[in-house]
Amino acid sequence: QVQPAESGGGLAQPGGSLRLSCVASGNILRFNTMGWYRQAPGKTREVVAVWTRGGYTNYGDSVKDRFIIAEDSANNTVYLHMNSLKPEDTAVYYCHVSGTELVGSGQQYFTSWGQGTQVTVSS
Repeated sequence: QVQPAESGGGLAQPGGSLRLSCVASGNILRFNTMGWYRQAPGKTREVVAVWTRGGYTNYGDSVKDRFIIAEDSANNTVYLHMNSLKPEDTAVYYCHVSGTELVGSGQQYFTSWGQGTQVTVSS
């Protein structure tokens, strides 16, 4: 079973930076997507940034030009570099990965969420 684990959250000041990391464990053959989502209190989960096999990246409108997603699929890792942080970036950030894993002598598709890491932007 593929399990992503996030790290790197915490408290940052407005205008500051943080880097989140997500390492996925399991018998992973290949990733289709590696991405970050966030959920603020009282709001629905929204996309932050997603990398798709083939090298395509998509960003949520509110983070474009401030956040950068970087994948290291060879090491089952995806990063989120967050710059020029704003108080409205405060949320729990979740890692999501999908792809194909080895199961016994076969393969199967997986889609997995991490437990989340809290990011708080406040002075």
